[in-house]
Amino acid sequence: MLLPDDFKASTKIKVSNHLFNKEKLPGQFKFKDYCPQVFRNLREHFGIEDQDYQVSLARSTPIKEEEGQGGKLLLASYDRTLVVKEICSEEVEEMHHILSEYHQHIVTCHGSTLLPQFLAMYRVTVESEDTYLLVMRNMFSCRLHVHRKYDLKGSLLSREASFKEKVKELPTYKDVDFRNNMQKVYVSDEEKEKIVERLNRDIEFLVRMRIMDYSLLLGIHNVERAERQEEEEEAEEEMESFSEEEEEEGNSLAPAPASNSPEGIGGYMNSFKPMGPGEFDPYVDVYAIQSAIGAPQREVYFMGLIDVLTQYDTKKKAAHAAKAVKHGAGAEISTVHPEQYAKRFREFITKIFA
Repeated sequence: MLLPDDFKASTKIKVSNHLFNKEKLPGQFKFKDYCPQVFRNLREHFGIEDQDYQVSLARSTPIKEEEGQGGKLLLASYDRTLVVKEICSEEVEEMHHILSEYHQHIVTCHGSTLLPQFLAMYRVTVESEDTYLLVMRNMFSCRLHVHRKYDLKGSLLSREASFKEKVKELPTYKDVDFRNNMQKVYVSDEEKEKIVERLNRDIEFLVRMRIMDYSLLLGIHNVERAERQEEEEEAEEEMESFSEEEEEEGNSLAPAPASNSPEGIGGYMNSFKPMGPGEFDPYVDVYAIQSAIGAPQREVYFMGLIDVLTQYDTKKKAAHAAKAVKHGAGAEISTVHPEQYAKRFREFITKIFA
């Protein structure tokens, strides 16, 4: 059972004269683990074993993703089950402010949420410079490639991806692009009901916390496209292995013995039969939803709420006033009161479904 003090606690480690892997790691650094008991309890509610979490986070070097907002660091764990995001000290403060209520929300909804799954928060200090890191479950799949993604806020004002963004390999499209592309999400009525129920419950929590400016992150995996890509890759592999077959003949080795060591959050999937295109494990890809039978295209959708650490404070009030002067009081500006933001957001998101 968690105590009030657990929500204020932290553990610290100071490392001096560190020689291991000195080409990549500093000789001296400090490490702070915020509210370790609370985050461990949250991981339990999200069905993540401690050992699996540690393996996913630390077994191999993380992968650097595109830069986050404002040039902040954004990493994925080597197995792509976790996202590590650099945050500012104000966001650390905001996390402390909402953590107790967030924990209660997760317990009440039994971990069934579209909110980010917050798994840990750390501070790393190197040469007196602090870096704050927030660890979350990856909303996208560790095995199904996302072919198109959107960041939706429910506002059409200045909500179109820039030309610079659109030429990227995987651009982040916005609300205007969603409308212009006539994009729709094709899920069954039963799935839609479940999503809207979760969304309403999560938005009520965000309003209670006076939080706004959040987005719905929507990733789309096109199953037919994935099948074509898989066939092309298999054909290439066959061509490459054909020339090596004669050399390998008669030199086959016995299979390696099965290992009992933890393999990370998504590791146990490897022990079962291989999954085909469009197949996923709902215990690992918790944000994934299969498209409805009879949909125009076979797709898998990944849906979750992101950027939920912006509170409606003095800065946002000032930004709202400035935008209202510039665009008029009735314009669809993003910096509105949390209640207004929630209402507009909810109305927009319920219309994305076919």
